[in-house]
Amino acid sequence: MSESKKSSKSEENKHLYFGDRRSFLSKLAWGSFFTYFGMFVFGSIRGLYPRVLFEPRKDFIAGYPYEFAPMQVDESFMSSQRVWIIRTNEGFIALSGICTHLGCTPRWLKNENKFKCPCHGSGFNGFMSDQIEIAVNFEGPAPRPLERLEISFTADGRLKINKGKKFLAEKGEWGMPGAFLPFRG
Repeated sequence: MSESKKSSKSEENKHLYFGDRRSFLSKLAWGSFFTYFGMFVFGSIRGLYPRVLFEPRKDFIAGYPYEFAPMQVDESFMSSQRVWIIRTNEGFIALSGICTHLGCTPRWLKNENKFKCPCHGSGFNGFMSDQIEIAVNFEGPAPRPLERLEISFTADGRLKINKGKKFLAEKGEWGMPGAFLPFRG
């Protein structure tokens, strides 16, 4: 008799927790339904807001040519755009401020007349007798010269830099229109 009482108590406990088989399956079905319905509603609402990256514009206006001193490297756009604007005696060059080794930000060392990457020691030429030689790698692990960016005039005579168009020295693109902007003034 004591065994039958124990087995009936354990069966009662099962019924108290799960109920009978029919109510357990009913609760399981409704729980599954509300779970999937909730996921459907969440997915529908989330689908209304697509995952889009808003990137800044690739081009920017740098200013008027007379605002840049001859034979100087202008660093005013390094913090916001990672671009140097160089005015030679013949015109302008827009130079990317991204090292061609690992993407670090080099510094312009005016006293040493070179661009120097602080991460791994790559060095790039500063002013030479010819504007073609500016930013050519001469020391350190950088595999190629710094990239030039497209530079042009706007309709009102200001300098416009397009970071989306790059000119690579190793492909012979530094002589192409846009890699160098002739200007005498």
